[in-house]
Amino acid sequence: MFEKIKHRFRVMRAVAFVTYKEWSAYRTHSMVSIFVGPVYFLVQYYIWSAVYSGESSINGMSLSQMLSYFCATMLINYLTMDFADWNLQMLIRTGKFITFSLRPMNHMFYALSQKAGHRVLGLLFEFIPCFMIFFFIFHIDVLPTNLLYAILSIAMAFMMNFFIHYSIGMVAFWMVQSSSIRNFFSLCEGIFSGSLIPLVFFPKSLQMASFFLPFQYTTFLPAMVYTGSYTLADITLPIPQVLLLQLIAVIIAGVVCRVLYAVSLKHFTGVGA
Repeated sequence: MFEKIKHRFRVMRAVAFVTYKEWSAYRTHSMVSIFVGPVYFLVQYYIWSAVYSGESSINGMSLSQMLSYFCATMLINYLTMDFADWNLQMLIRTGKFITFSLRPMNHMFYALSQKAGHRVLGLLFEFIPCFMIFFFIFHIDVLPTNLLYAILSIAMAFMMNFFIHYSIGMVAFWMVQSSSIRNFFSLCEGIFSGSLIPLVFFPKSLQMASFFLPFQYTTFLPAMVYTGSYTLADITLPIPQVLLLQLIAVIIAGVVCRVLYAVSLKHFTGVGA
């Protein structure tokens, strides 16, 4: 068992390294975030400064907490961003997915390894530079309240994002071209993940629904863990319980993704091969 895990780790490391080398040739693409991130933050700063005009707190969040929240969501996104749905759809549509039936690893594990290498690039060329800009230029407190909790939550958000996006990508096994589904999903993700606006600003019914949707576990929840407190639908939970809740959600998403993968393979017809 230990040797099997060790072997899979070596395989993942090799694929991640190759992916890192491949994408590092286009590292200027990632470095665009050094400019986009701060500009996006400035937009949020002026919007929320106007919203908080004359108010010390709205829905339990002060202006400084709101700014820290948006900095945290941007930084977390640099570490968890996923492209598995687009990549899987392309492989299925062109028929290139058939090559993975000849390889000694399934595509899901390969895609996860690719993401690991790609996000190492994001760490070096997106996360660290933007962290420095937010901390030293904008003087925003972007240090996690508890580093260990933040790392655990971001790691689970990394996996949750992958499971969600890979599951959406598998729609292509039935539809071949799943762009419309992916676009609809992106809209729901932007709204219900908390990346556009904190979920505490939603009606209470939608806040309650967020506990049963996968989206908050990719952005809102890890951002709350990062900043040190979690409240949703008037429910305040200590961070250890929040991490347990996130772990349960990730396990469920992983099981669903694995079952969908097994079922989806039976529908692959090699279109375009």
